[in-house]
Amino acid sequence: MLHRTAPTGKLLRQEDRNGVKGLILAGGTGSRLRPLTYTGAKQLIPVANRPILFYAVEALRDAGITDIGIVVGETGREVEEALGDGSGFGCEFTFIPQFAPLGLADAVKTAARFLGETPFCMFLGDNLLRGGLRSLVDRFRSGDFAASILLTEVPNPEQFGVAVVDGERVLNLVEKPSVPPSNLALVGAYCFSAAIHPAIARLTPSRRGEYEITDAIQNLIDQGLPVDAARVSGWWKDTGRPEDVLDANRLILEDLKGRLDGAVEEESVVTGRVEVRAGAVIRKSVIRGPVTIGEDAWIEESYVGPYTAIGPRVKILRTEIENSVVLADSRISDVPGRIDASLIGRAVTVQGQSARPRALRLVLGDQSRADLIL
Repeated sequence: MLHRTAPTGKLLRQEDRNGVKGLILAGGTGSRLRPLTYTGAKQLIPVANRPILFYAVEALRDAGITDIGIVVGETGREVEEALGDGSGFGCEFTFIPQFAPLGLADAVKTAARFLGETPFCMFLGDNLLRGGLRSLVDRFRSGDFAASILLTEVPNPEQFGVAVVDGERVLNLVEKPSVPPSNLALVGAYCFSAAIHPAIARLTPSRRGEYEITDAIQNLIDQGLPVDAARVSGWWKDTGRPEDVLDANRLILEDLKGRLDGAVEEESVVTGRVEVRAGAVIRKSVIRGPVTIGEDAWIEESYVGPYTAIGPRVKILRTEIENSVVLADSRISDVPGRIDASLIGRAVTVQGQSARPRALRLVLGDQSRADLIL
């Protein structure tokens, strides 16, 4: 049930800041990840065999936030089924439908009844933060800020919201500037007091036709309200493109502990940090970690190299693969060369042939991409 408290524009008193809600945005269409996102939510694409969205929930929970609103779009039912009621994470979820993707500020407006006057931390459901959110949330709780934002230096600031700062105070923000005033990009994590709601109410659509959260934060600054800036510790990834998913998979696997719950037969060689989940079978194969292999997967007469995530019930037969992500229920067999830097969707079949004359036979969906290195 949505909360019915109406938001106001005042800053909350210091003693009210002990309670901070969470808001995760999980309504994007994932157009840059097609064709994978034609059949599923982009936030549920697995990284190291866990949906990206799960990492966002855990980042809020580990920062002490357990009352979390999830803004969803057309894939809302799938997201809700994956997350459940929150009890599996030690949280309580409220699912909030956003009927049109009109920008981050519009998502906050959509969630206004849930948020009420409570301060909140907003996190994008397809972002990953190595350092988590605790430092940002604690910083916001300990100060008297209208907003606290997270920044990081990027080589391509024209593709992000960009901040100009004086020490730890934000002076100016601009969304995707053609001439960036700095290289400090806004990461998809923000803390807000209730003052953000009237700021959003004053917005008009940007040239992109969206209600920009950067414009709302700039409105706070223009009113003379304090907006604080913190820097990312560790790494940050926006997993909006296939190459970003692969990079995030590599970064997450760097922290893999390794465990062997499945069957590794004597003729196999497993070295490094390797996770083999229950029901998986490794037969006459070489596995070099960091690698994670999901439940009931079958690897036979194959090589699985570093930074690879093999999903549940995947079959890899007489094939070499590394630095790749293979989603559930796919089958890859008899591929003559090594598969590298690849993102393979659910229930995909990749079948090599040794017959001559040699040829390439491709069945690709709309907006697919095939990179053939021969």
